[in-house]
Amino acid sequence: MQQLHPKHWAPARGYVNGIAASGRQLYLAGQVGWNARQEFESEDFVAQVEQTLRNIIEVLAEADAGPQHIVRLTWYVMSKHEYRSRMREVGQAYRRVMGRHFPAMTLVQVDGLLEDRAKVEIEATAVVPTAC
Repeated sequence: MQQLHPKHWAPARGYVNGIAASGRQLYLAGQVGWNARQEFESEDFVAQVEQTLRNIIEVLAEADAGPQHIVRLTWYVMSKHEYRSRMREVGQAYRRVMGRHFPAMTLVQVDGLLEDRAKVEIEATAVVPTAC
């Protein structure tokens, strides 16, 4: 994978502006912060973010992939204000699950999510390099 970042741009923090990759592509449906039984264990935004990221990792594992293969995350949040006010905690939760791998990311505030108790939904795209 190659990170794409124009040299004259200010550094991106917590994401990259683009990634070039080749290999087997994985497209994950939006994941929310519930457990394997589709039950929410917390109403807390950061707890839901962490569980959502864990769910992404579990789906990737089904394809023998991991967080290092993620090239893009799209976050849908109910409140950008909650995200911004808790960015430090979100970053800590992110690093606990994903390590220091930062793919291209987009965050969108939405008016609602399909699951009423969900505060965040994240979809992922990953690329697993093909063996030579």
